[in-house]
Order: sequence, then C-alpha cells, then structure tokens
Amino acid sequence: MAAHETSDGMPLGIDFGGSGIKGAAVDLTKGDFAGDRVKIKTPRKSTPDAVADVVAELIEKIMKQHPDATGPVGVTVPGVVQHGIVRSAANIDKSWIDVDADEVFTQASGRDVHVMNDADAAGLAEARYGAARDHKRGLVILTTLGTGIGSAFIHDGVLVPNSELGHLEIDGHVAEKRAASSIREEEDLSWEEWGDRLTVYYRTVEKLFTPDLLVVGGGVSRDAEHFLHLIDIRTPIVAAQLQNRAGIIGAALVAQESADS
Repeated sequence: MAAHETSDGMPLGIDFGGSGIKGAAVDLTKGDFAGDRVKIKTPRKSTPDAVADVVAELIEKIMKQHPDATGPVGVTVPGVVQHGIVRSAANIDKSWIDVDADEVFTQASGRDVHVMNDADAAGLAEARYGAARDHKRGLVILTTLGTGIGSAFIHDGVLVPNSELGHLEIDGHVAEKRAASSIREEEDLSWEEWGDRLTVYYRTVEKLFTPDLLVVGGGVSRDAEHFLHLIDIRTPIVAAQLQNRAGIIGAALVAQESADS
C-alpha cells in the first residue's frame, strides 16, 4: 500500500473555478494525477447546491476511470475557507458566504470532503512536490497571478491559511487590481511594464514578511521566461512547476492527511 493511501483507496482532488470545475484521482506517492483530468463547465448560477451537484457528477466520472479512487475528496474554493466554512466570495456567488462547504459537498457526494482555499492548495502541492520541495525550513510564499492574486504561506512545511496577499493596499491601490495577470491583458501592458508593477508588489511582500523563497503560480507561470527576470527583488523567486495541476494535487493531499489525522 502506498505511503499516503489508506484502505479507503486513492484520494480525489477537485478545483472549483469561475469557468470550469476540474478533478482527478491523485497518486500522492508521485504527486501527480493518476489518470486524465475531468472537467465540467461551472454552472452559470454557481450557488452551493448547483456546484455540489457538479462535484458529485465529477466524482462519478472519475470513479469510472479509477474504481479504486474511493478515498477522501479535497475541493478548492476561490475564497477564504475557515474550518470548512467559506468566508468570502469575491469571484463566486455571494450565497457561498458562511456556508459549511465541507458539509454541503459531503452530503451531495456521499464522500468525506475537505474544502480549502485554491491558492493554499496550490502552495502545499508546490511545497511538497514542486518548485519549493527542497525548502523544508523557513517561509515560502506562493502567489498565483491570474484573474486576481492568490497567495499561500508555507512555514517549515506547514500551511498558514488564508493569507490573501492580493488584497494588500499599495500606493492607494488594491494589489491585484494593478498587478494580476488579467490586468496585464486588459491594459495591454508589455512584459516590461508588468514587470515594473510586479517589482513594486513583491518588494512590498518581502518587506512585510521576509520570505526565504517566492513561487509564482497561475497559468501565466508558463510564460515565466518573459517576465520573471524583470522582477527586481532580493528574495529568490521561481516559477511554479505543477502549473494548473497544483490545486487538484494539493486538495487531494490535504483531504488524505486530514482523513489520516
């Protein structure tokens, strides 16, 4: 039996995003998907019940691929999650606020479900299997540059949840409204112009928290060669390695370790 698996079988990870809900069985010995990723479009009205129905459908589809994937299920949510309860809903339906998402998904799927913030899941996956796997001591901060800016703090390998560094106010602006990848596209910024904004952002982060390593995630991490060298800071900064797989892998990891504890 694999080190992270129990007699209950392989865990599943599911990533709830604005356009799609994606999931896969995860092999935690490899830190990667055990099979193909399955995706279903996010419901137009993404209420808890509507999303829970999609999650239950995803689990059924994944189980057809992997009948042994009977372990716990981790689900990421793009918001603050405190002990399974969603506390913010900047990019999802406002009806999520103060909902016990663990309970909603568990009831809908009949599986043991653990819910967490999407950036936190990605950060844990990068710390365990990806760009930060060799940094066992000190503070690693992952930031996801996408529609907004998500963040994860990993200190000595332990997650400090819900850091929300995209909401820092810098020079009178909310950080993610100036430096997110979506803003670069909307304002048609050159890589150099965006690099200047990222330098301001990351200098603020390092001044406040003095991290040992910064990891840049999100889809734009695939283009790291265009902008990472333009960020002028003291702290070592690297691109995420797991890219868009990180959230699913991290969610499965947390679900399994929660079930084992």
